[in-house]
Amino acid sequence: MHLFLCLVLTSSSSSISYKYMLVMDFLSTPLPPVAISLAVIFILAVFSLRKKNKRYPPVAGTVFHQLINARKVHHYMTELACKYRTYRVLGLFRYTVYTADPVNIEYMLKTNVANYCKGYYLYSILSDVLGDGIFTVDGDEWRHQRKASSSQFSTKVLRDFSSEIFKTNAIKLAGIISEAATRYESMEMQDLFMKSTLDSIVKILLGIDLGTMCGKNNEESIRFSNAFDDANEATLYRVADIFWRIKRFLNIGREAVLRKNMEVVDQFVYKLINRKIETLHNSEDDELLLKKKDFISRLLETRETDPKYLRDMVLSFISAGKDTNASTLSWFFYMMCKHLDIQEKIAHEVREATGLNNSSTADEVAANLTEETLNKMQYLHAALTETLRLYPALPMDARICVSDDTWPDGYSIKKGELLVYQPYSMGRMRFIWGDDAEEFRPGRWLDENGIFQEESPFKFITFNAGPRTCIGKEYSYTQLKIFVVVLLSSYIFKLSDVNKDVTYKTMVTLHIDGGLYVHASPRV
Repeated sequence: MHLFLCLVLTSSSSSISYKYMLVMDFLSTPLPPVAISLAVIFILAVFSLRKKNKRYPPVAGTVFHQLINARKVHHYMTELACKYRTYRVLGLFRYTVYTADPVNIEYMLKTNVANYCKGYYLYSILSDVLGDGIFTVDGDEWRHQRKASSSQFSTKVLRDFSSEIFKTNAIKLAGIISEAATRYESMEMQDLFMKSTLDSIVKILLGIDLGTMCGKNNEESIRFSNAFDDANEATLYRVADIFWRIKRFLNIGREAVLRKNMEVVDQFVYKLINRKIETLHNSEDDELLLKKKDFISRLLETRETDPKYLRDMVLSFISAGKDTNASTLSWFFYMMCKHLDIQEKIAHEVREATGLNNSSTADEVAANLTEETLNKMQYLHAALTETLRLYPALPMDARICVSDDTWPDGYSIKKGELLVYQPYSMGRMRFIWGDDAEEFRPGRWLDENGIFQEESPFKFITFNAGPRTCIGKEYSYTQLKIFVVVLLSSYIFKLSDVNKDVTYKTMVTLHIDGGLYVHASPRV
């Protein structure tokens, strides 16, 4: 008993003797047995509480392991998630906490959302590319942009305008595929999707037709697209590179390349914005101004005219609307090539929903695509969602802890820690999706009547959840469906090389490394 109390009350070996004597003097004073018992209980309670508060996630690896596995980092992180669900990765100066547990994610993004923000750390990593856009800021800045964006994207005018743009660009893409199919040439589909989604999102945002797919302004647009992709990739490496700020200051290495890429990106975007502002200022037709349907025109009408503010908004939504949808379409068609029976089942559903046959042209198919018609295609919706489950456009996302906290799984989180949740890994967790978690099975999303059933957004976290839920979710599904319907209604797609290993490229969005090469043949 004496030894136990001495160890409890002393904190350094140099003062053990002195403190031991104090304790002995204290114990020599007669105390009621009840008081002694209460003291012991109190000390044990304090120790138990301190131990509980210090129950941190296990250390599963280091940043050096991540760098070694950089080419397949999501595979590596998935292995760790399967073993631990929630764990820490040790860097040189800090821990990063990773979780694939839906209960922790719901707590972080909804229950105690005020305690988890983007923070300066993430802002410093992302702001060179996305500036003060909606995906990098917190507080009043975020609320202002969220309100401005939501008010525009919720309008029927912009929804209808977007649908027509998706149909137009899907028809253009079908024409390119038709020419390649006639010559039985291999096509790189991811590149085509990147061009078509870029044309679509710029038209929606700025009302300007880049014509990237058709070769109009092709070189400038492609330079922008490639520079933007490389810049996004560079920001991901900042998480692992503790010297990136020094490299940026010295303008060397990857940071020097990032700066050059952002010069290309900014020149392109500011040129488009200035062209839009000039067009609106020079227009003397008030009726024409009222008919403007694109996002920036409608934003300018609310007196949001700061070019930097518009630049950050445009780049944020180009990032959200170009790469994400292009990568999802690429992975979807890869899945269609791997599962030809599912490809045929979707084509059959398209014919039933539209009332058309395989001989219908792309124009005829697009003309029959109403919102009601698209809603009939429940299996297509399930197949797209299953693609997003296994190949989420954003494989990882992060927050910063504002103050010390304890998660529902009992692990303690420290103020200032970087917290990463993992949509890619979560799609492969058996404890979430069952033993067939790694299988592509659209039927898991349908009830016994073939009707699509939503899952908890904290389980299927592709479109984020809580207050920061993606405001473009319905736009994304509409574009994906229109492109798939127009293309699968007319063509059968197969991999050009069935033996080639298809995997991702490690960057912010989940691109297919090296592209997706396919052959298309008429569906007759």
